Amino acid sequence: MADSNQFSLLSQRRFAPFFATQFLGALNDNIFRNGLVILITFQGVRIAGMHAGELANIAGALFILPFFLFSATAGQFADKYEKSRLMRRIKMLEIALMVLAAFAFVTRSYTLLLVVLFLMGCQSTLFGPVKYAYLPQQLAREELIGGNALVESGTYMAIIFGLIIGGIAADFDSQIMLASCLVGVALLGYLASRQVPLTKAADPELDINWNAWTETWHIVGFAREKRSVFLSILGISWFWFFGSAMTIQLPAYTLSILNGNEAVTTSLLVSFAIGVGIGSLLCERMSGHRIELGLVPFGSIGLSLFAIDLYYAQPDMHVVAVDSVGDFLVRSGSWRVLLDLILLGAFGGFYSVPLYALIQNRTERAHLSRVIAANNIINALFMVAAALLAIALLAYGMSIPQFYLILALLNAIVAIYIFTLLPEFLMRFLVWILVNLLYRVRSTGLENVPERGPAILVCNHVSFVDALLVGGSVRRPVRFVMYYKIFQNPLLRFIFKTAKAIPIASAKEDEKLLAEAFERIDRELEEGHIVCIFPEGGITRDGEIQHFRPGVERIIERRAVPVIPIALGGIWGSWFSRQTGGGLRKIPGRLWARVSVRFGEPVPPQDASAAGLELLVRTLRGSER
Repeated sequence: MADSNQFSLLSQRRFAPFFATQFLGALNDNIFRNGLVILITFQGVRIAGMHAGELANIAGALFILPFFLFSATAGQFADKYEKSRLMRRIKMLEIALMVLAAFAFVTRSYTLLLVVLFLMGCQSTLFGPVKYAYLPQQLAREELIGGNALVESGTYMAIIFGLIIGGIAADFDSQIMLASCLVGVALLGYLASRQVPLTKAADPELDINWNAWTETWHIVGFAREKRSVFLSILGISWFWFFGSAMTIQLPAYTLSILNGNEAVTTSLLVSFAIGVGIGSLLCERMSGHRIELGLVPFGSIGLSLFAIDLYYAQPDMHVVAVDSVGDFLVRSGSWRVLLDLILLGAFGGFYSVPLYALIQNRTERAHLSRVIAANNIINALFMVAAALLAIALLAYGMSIPQFYLILALLNAIVAIYIFTLLPEFLMRFLVWILVNLLYRVRSTGLENVPERGPAILVCNHVSFVDALLVGGSVRRPVRFVMYYKIFQNPLLRFIFKTAKAIPIASAKEDEKLLAEAFERIDRELEEGHIVCIFPEGGITRDGEIQHFRPGVERIIERRAVPVIPIALGGIWGSWFSRQTGGGLRKIPGRLWARVSVRFGEPVPPQDASAAGLELLVRTLRGSER
């Protein structure tokens, strides 16, 4: 299954009708919302005396406010009730709202359009927890990255089409066509929802707490049970802060900086949406079907770099006005703006998709919907804060390019803060960069590593980066036992220390350190972690597997846990192996070498011996060195 392509999900009933349902819902949201924002910006509409820039931010805040107010109740519904039936009822509500929206567009009732926008936010609030809790019930763990990537890219494809259709709202003569589209897409979404397969309730005995305030604190408590989950929620919320602050300003940016029209605005938003779709779809390939947290810092770095470049691409208003996308594209500097937006979207995909998959994977299934609801609440708070910050800074006299520069700097500060709180993200990034620059790694037998509970991994030792290769393949954090001199390597010490590696020495070198190492190994196993050891006691100098020392037997005698053999192949002769002197004193050789990491079946503790495990590792590796 790990070798399957994410697009194969689109032909399967467990995913395809759900994908169509959420795609059509996102399409309608964007037809309506972007049509309204473009109409307000380029037709000079005023409501309660507010100008276009103020109304655009007010509209954004109105849509996301329900996520803060009603997500707690929505999360309970999603956990208590069967999900396909709940989806159908939510889509019926969408049909009613789209009929009301159609009436408001045709009659040009702008205040009513803002009311409908708020009600659409309520409907989206109900759908959010169902959407993200549905995936882990229908998809295998290794399919989560691909499934989430399709949902994210599908959502942004819906944004693209929604922008094109919603742009019709700027033409007063096309309101009937726009109204028909809204109702028609809602009906199609309902028909798609009728094909979603039965998905049982996670907690059917749940008593609904109708007090949104107390329930909000309750579900935030669920989200905070696991630190990595809560910090992932904060990371996603920051992305929504950043992304909403960027995109809400694009119509005004087009008008006041690029000196363009609504067609140019649409091209900018489409560029950002295409970028997110590309980044999301690349996640599965770049992560090797795993939940690869190393992509999160990678995405964060790109967000800051290209937001800064967007500022320099056009810091002041362009003196030449354009009336079409064609004129805009031939004007100097336009392609740089579009490329910045595409890359901002792509790096946003790298950043957000692994975080969603981590939340789905590490949260207890019985209250996953409520954790997703907590995520939506915190997302909403961040997006409201983004709108308020934009209103305040722009009212103070800051230009939109200057605002983008501030966002880039804030993103860098927030990223550094989050990565200091959860160093696993940064460590995985460094491992991902190193492994993907130097090697082409193929892991097999990963299903033999238990998802929960203690276990010992035993592996042959070929190079200075063996721990990185194993740690980059295993989906769970691994505590490595390594020779203390390797642990002290200045280039890799940060990674080893962050991964809570356990330095060890021989009794002749440091008897105290040896005793401390065995104590720490036992403590880590007692706490349910995975410990990896290299029983040869050192890196091979000839590429062959050396005899396994009996330290593993001493560990098992004290703590009886399963042992998983691992064989590394294809590393001998690469830059960090002993054949080249460790890779630190010679020009790199065999860059991007093919490397295999093979995981054998677990060995019960009563059957595990140093000699037996050595034979298993030799058999797994075969003739490949």
